Amino acid sequence: MAKHYRIAVVGATTTAGKEIVTVLGERDFPAAELIPLATQGSLGSTVQYRDEEIPVQTIKKTLFQGVDIAFFASTEKISKEYAPGAAKQGCTVIDTTPCFRMDEGVPLVVPEINAHRISGNKGIIASPCPAAVQAALVLGPIHRAAVVLKVVLSTYQAVSDMGDTALEALTEQIADLFNFRETRSSVFPHQMAFNVIPQVGPFLDNAYTSDEMRIAEETKKVLESSAVRISATMVLVPMYYCHSQSVNIQTVKKLSPDKVRSILKHFPGIRVEDNPAAGIYPLPVYVTGKDECFVGRIREDLSTENGIALWSVSDNIRKGTAINAVRIAEHLISINR
Repeated sequence: MAKHYRIAVVGATTTAGKEIVTVLGERDFPAAELIPLATQGSLGSTVQYRDEEIPVQTIKKTLFQGVDIAFFASTEKISKEYAPGAAKQGCTVIDTTPCFRMDEGVPLVVPEINAHRISGNKGIIASPCPAAVQAALVLGPIHRAAVVLKVVLSTYQAVSDMGDTALEALTEQIADLFNFRETRSSVFPHQMAFNVIPQVGPFLDNAYTSDEMRIAEETKKVLESSAVRISATMVLVPMYYCHSQSVNIQTVKKLSPDKVRSILKHFPGIRVEDNPAAGIYPLPVYVTGKDECFVGRIREDLSTENGIALWSVSDNIRKGTAINAVRIAEHLISINR
């Protein structure tokens, strides 16, 4: 008989946490019990899991006793405070915050790329930021086929990475503009509605932002190749869901666009939509709510030797966070059967 697991979701009322709960139900994860946890501010709320409305409990360190797997989808501060203790109680933590991603002893996992790292965990497994999940999915199979040397990555980020407050703030700004009112928001550094902001995270001394350096380092860790050189530019765009990425790749071995197309078509987690003459290429409006990373506009990069340019779109909350975290858990229980 298959084992059924006690599952906790920390941050169950966040944008990412709610999607994790939804995905667990949709994928029929073998959960005997789901325990939604949040900070005191969410007390009294419930989450929908399958056909149940489950009350959200206030997170406490003692609640992880007897829990098999805990998804952390709250803040970095909450992960730092509660995840190590949960792991010590025998619970495997799957953390979607930045807290442990670059820790040497913590595997950073995109299951399609490096699922073998899951078995080496010591109680905590980290899920990369959604933009790094998206980049690694595309770069991983190309790296295996031809060894990636250099990547220039421009990523156009939906505001949902910043949570429900950002989604609400964008909606309010759009309404303000349509009603001829001045836009105001404490969430974004500038007007977000009908604008793009070339800043995600604080700027560092090297003129990159912290998030730009993060996506580079996280992607290299997932690819298990510190030699890959990555330059990232992250732009916040007025989209609710889906990150879009323009990717320029230089490889050791030359690959034709047709070969790249074939490699990606046969790789799990990726769907190729690439017929520009017919107007077919990935668009956020169609990718929202989908489980794959969509890739198109695959062509030769004319600026360099052995270069490929392409375009990808992925739902940052669903694919980049919830699906990735739940698939880590699915691999984990398959190992432990």
